[in-house]
Amino acid sequence: MIPPIVILQWAFQTAVAFVSTVAFSIIFHTPRREWLCTGATGAVGWLVYLAAMGLGAGAVGASFFATVALTWVSRVFSFARKAPVTVFLICGIFPLVPGAGIYYTGYHFFMSDNSLAMSTGLETIKIAVAIALGIGIVLSLPRFLFTWRREGR
Repeated sequence: MIPPIVILQWAFQTAVAFVSTVAFSIIFHTPRREWLCTGATGAVGWLVYLAAMGLGAGAVGASFFATVALTWVSRVFSFARKAPVTVFLICGIFPLVPGAGIYYTGYHFFMSDNSLAMSTGLETIKIAVAIALGIGIVLSLPRFLFTWRREGR
């Protein structure tokens, strides 16, 4: 059983991911009517990331599963809202991008700590590849998996 404090932390982090994704959507000039959906996409991705980490997956595996989930949600929103999938995908991927890894790789490189730079750089590249694979796998799935047909139409 998951302790209540962990659930509260996950809820808080998911809410922060939602707000930060909506803020990025505003900066990215996403149409106003799509802000809640982009926020939901980022929140779903981050929640899956937290759940995967909680189940023992590493950062690379958790990033992959979170990317698969948020890309799936992006495609569903894309068909439901009749908007390009990139509107939801680019904004939703924002919480998962390994910006700190990129920063620390550069930091350790310029501080001449080559072993630590190599370690963080390799981990960052693995996460980036996991994100790319997650997006590629879901975007290659057939369209009928993301739409639903109404009876009589």
